[in-house]
Amino acid sequence: MELKQIIAHNIVDLRHIHGLTQAELAKRLNYSDKAVSKWERGESLPDITVLKNISEIFEVSVDYLLAKEHTEIEEEPEEMKRLKLKNRKLITVISLLLVCFIATFVFVLIRLITGGAAWNWLIFAYAVPVCAIVGLVFNSVWFNPRNNYVIISLLMWSLLAVIFFTFSAFSVDTRLLYTIGVPGQIIIILWSGIRNIPKKLKKKKKSAEE
Repeated sequence: MELKQIIAHNIVDLRHIHGLTQAELAKRLNYSDKAVSKWERGESLPDITVLKNISEIFEVSVDYLLAKEHTEIEEEPEEMKRLKLKNRKLITVISLLLVCFIATFVFVLIRLITGGAAWNWLIFAYAVPVCAIVGLVFNSVWFNPRNNYVIISLLMWSLLAVIFFTFSAFSVDTRLLYTIGVPGQIIIILWSGIRNIPKKLKKKKKSAEE
């Protein structure tokens, strides 16, 4: 494939990824949309200055525009990474607060209906393991899954506490339940020590066997 066609293919791909039209890209480059159209058809080549501007607009290197194949994904800009992390943290906090809001709403509703039952406060106790589950999901998807053992520990102990408090409300002694948490916690700690084999090491081992 000629260099013109390679650059044309990369510009088209990047423009589509960023959701720009030919006219919008042309406006940013201070060129006509006809010029952009020619570049994308491989009829002409943008000069090095224009290639540099295109790389900055699409946040890739000039080498990326010249390469036929891209084996590695371009690194995201630090500012975008920080913004994405901030948004994820905000979404997580909002989700946890939403659980607290629902618990408070149910507490107030039941209190208005029953006039203040003695077990009302248990609603907030049940909110703790629910928050742990929400935190576990977000941490697994967006943050560091290696820290999941801390959240799982909180989930286990909060569930045991909820069961204990629930039975205590009916004058049933269930303190023995907490003994279940001891072997459970040991298992969680041991599980946290398991490490995945890095892909690079797997490849090296496979190459050595071949």
